[in-house]
Amino acid sequence: MYLMYYLDDSNKRVYTMAKVDPLGRPTFSAHPARFSPDDRYAKERIMIKKRFGLMLTQQNGSPANGCLK
Repeated sequence: MYLMYYLDDSNKRVYTMAKVDPLGRPTFSAHPARFSPDDRYAKERIMIKKRFGLMLTQQNGSPANGCLK
């Protein structure tokens, strides 16, 4: 059994063990994805983040950018 959740009318998580919510829609897993040290696609993921400016060092006002507040 896995802990699942669905979003209610006010977009708050409601945790359940059921696979479908009361409206019949599938629920989402409340557990994070597994981490693997053998990540074959890490280089491609970092390259895409750099291309679209999503790296922490590319964010305005981030501590990684040297802009401490």
